[in-house]
Order: sequence, then C-alpha cells, then structure tokens
Amino acid sequence: MKLVIAIVNKDDSSAVASTLNKAGHYVTKLASTGGFLSKGNVTLLIGTDEDKVDAVIELIKSEAKQRVEKMPTMNSLALPEVSLATMIDVVVGGATIFVIDVDQFKKF
Repeated sequence: MKLVIAIVNKDDSSAVASTLNKAGHYVTKLASTGGFLSKGNVTLLIGTDEDKVDAVIELIKSEAKQRVEKMPTMNSLALPEVSLATMIDVVVGGATIFVIDVDQFKKF
C-alpha cells in the first residue's frame, strides 16, 4: 500500500479530485498555503495499491496544469505608496507529488 501526497493549485484541485474519484480512487483534500508565493494550494491524500501509483500520478498530471500568472515584485509589495508596481511572470500550478510506503491501513 502507498500513500500519494499531491500538492496542487487550488484552481486545479476540484478537477484533480473529480478525475481521481471517477477512476475509483478515494481522495482526502486539505487546504494548504505555498511558502514561496503564499498562494492557496490543496494537499490531496490518496491511498492506493503499489501497482496503481503510476496511474494515479498520470491522472493528477492530466488535470494539474502549469500556467503563467503576473505577480508584483517584492519591492512593489514592500513600499506600495512609493514604488510603481512592477509585475513579473511567475509559473504556478502543476503538482508536487510524494509517494510514501504505508505500513498499516485501516478503514472504519
């Protein structure tokens, strides 16, 4: 048994969870926040058999897409009244995935 932990953008989380559910996988969603951009993320917990891990990852990959968003630079955030807002392109989205061995699993 494996535990797949997938951190995805909140905008993709419903599509990812729905796709996993339709394929017969149970998903637990936890709200989380990214450290770099402080953007909303969702951490998905998916328990699955070892032989299904690659399929789970492919389903996540099919729905969690990277995209470019405009973000203000740190200077324009620190002194908004003094500086002109300088926008930069930042890649967001996609998924960060961890696969962990599960020693024991019980469902009540």
